[in-house]
Amino acid sequence: MQISTTIDNLPKTIKESSVKLLDEFVDRVFEFADQPYLPSQSNFAPVDEIGQPVQATLVHGSIPRDFPEGVYIRNGPNPLFGGLKSTKSIFGKSSHTWIEGEGMLHALYFSKDSDGRWKISYNNRHVETDTFKHEKDRKKPAFLPAIEGDSPAVLLAYLLNWIRFGSVNKYLSNTSVFEHSGKFYSAAENYIPQEIDILTLETRRNWDINGDWTRPFTSHPKKAPGTGELVIMGICPQKPYFELGIVSADGKKLLHKVDLKLNRCCLCHEIGVTRRYNVIMDFPLTLDINRLVRGGPLIKYNKKGYARIGIMPRYGDADSVRWFEVEPSCIFHIINCYEQDDEVIVLACRARNSIIPGPDFGSNKFEWFSKGFKRIGALEETDEESEDESFLSRVYEWKLNMLTGEVAEKNLTGAEYSMDFPVIHETYIGKKNKFGYTQVVDSNASSIAGMAKYGGLAKLYFEERELEMKVEYHKFPENTFCSGAAFVAKSDGVEEDDGWIITYVHNEDNDVSQVYIVDAKNFSHEPVAKITLPRRVPYGFHGAFMPLRP
Repeated sequence: MQISTTIDNLPKTIKESSVKLLDEFVDRVFEFADQPYLPSQSNFAPVDEIGQPVQATLVHGSIPRDFPEGVYIRNGPNPLFGGLKSTKSIFGKSSHTWIEGEGMLHALYFSKDSDGRWKISYNNRHVETDTFKHEKDRKKPAFLPAIEGDSPAVLLAYLLNWIRFGSVNKYLSNTSVFEHSGKFYSAAENYIPQEIDILTLETRRNWDINGDWTRPFTSHPKKAPGTGELVIMGICPQKPYFELGIVSADGKKLLHKVDLKLNRCCLCHEIGVTRRYNVIMDFPLTLDINRLVRGGPLIKYNKKGYARIGIMPRYGDADSVRWFEVEPSCIFHIINCYEQDDEVIVLACRARNSIIPGPDFGSNKFEWFSKGFKRIGALEETDEESEDESFLSRVYEWKLNMLTGEVAEKNLTGAEYSMDFPVIHETYIGKKNKFGYTQVVDSNASSIAGMAKYGGLAKLYFEERELEMKVEYHKFPENTFCSGAAFVAKSDGVEEDDGWIITYVHNEDNDVSQVYIVDAKNFSHEPVAKITLPRRVPYGFHGAFMPLRP
């Protein structure tokens, strides 16, 4: 979030003196420290840039002959100076939350030599936002943590960051990577995207659509079926809380921008699209700066608050949104949305509680996370209070009737596994799909890091249902977990599941990171290829596969 400051309008000499005095004040009053990692959290620790591509080793199977040449890339938080920071001062403590940390791209390159043999190399690099470059030049932390902590400390951190840098927090481009009109971008919710050179991982520039979009930008923009236009949104803790935009297919123009006139800042992570509509999630996870003034948390999830899904014509305005009241819950990731007869179908990963922002400041984080990850399947169905505490995700369906206004909600999967970070064949976005894929962990949670003993992937069969939807699992070895899974379509594929799932995988017992390639049609079988990486890859967020040749 950007806020103009009066210090920018001062004469240069006065401005330099003011900034120097404020820096000295921060250095004297605030003590920075790294937040400690538990032994089970070792793969959340940051890594250094390696500087140039390094060969990766194929240790099992082979790369399929018809696998496309391209780049498998994943984003994730990688704190610049040792780890997530806390500060201590006479005003109290403030800390970064677990989702913060500068963005780092991890890329695996697949190419063939003149003899048709596969060459595989790995590289990583930080996303160099404006604030990243500022702190890197200083060679020490500059921004005060301003999300979690004692209210006086957080309020002062907001104020000092704003006065010194013109932003209340760092620009953390750490969540996703997407392509539009042949260009590639890194994104997170708190700022505009950065264009990335996909081959070198160099950060090129901020992408503000020729100056027409200067507010935060969703990590999950969606291409509209049929037109190739990019549907985007941005949330902000100040009015307007939620704006929606449509970018031309060539990426050069903002064709439409509208304030949806919401009365709160919902932490909406993703937007959906169908052939004719935009799908808006308004759930009770909110960001409110005014709460800090009253001594409350900046981010709050109110499980008894209202929740609704909005269906909006592609180029509609606030008055054109049809709102459907639904059961309160927490939704971060949409699997897909599509139109069917008079209904709009929304498929998403839904939890009863929110893992963001985390426990109340000062609480035992290990106990809080462990409680939230306990196995729901072991609970009695009547134990609603215990189930409400869980933030393990299940695949959920909403059927929204555009004629009658009726809503039908249904949990499609059982309670044995938690499912999230979904992907589908991208040509089916906004259209009826037969299959979806998620990352999974078993819900017998025992740690913040692994959150379970077993991890893996799931293939969802949306057209095969009796009491529950059919799910096929690909289980990893014990204490092995993944992040950033993506679907790689066969270039000559005919059926929707003609392709592979590719994912970064880490074994916590031997501390080795690999990439697995799983055949989507033989999903429960051994991976067709396992590639050992030359460096550890920390757990992160979203990945994508970018073909580089037709």
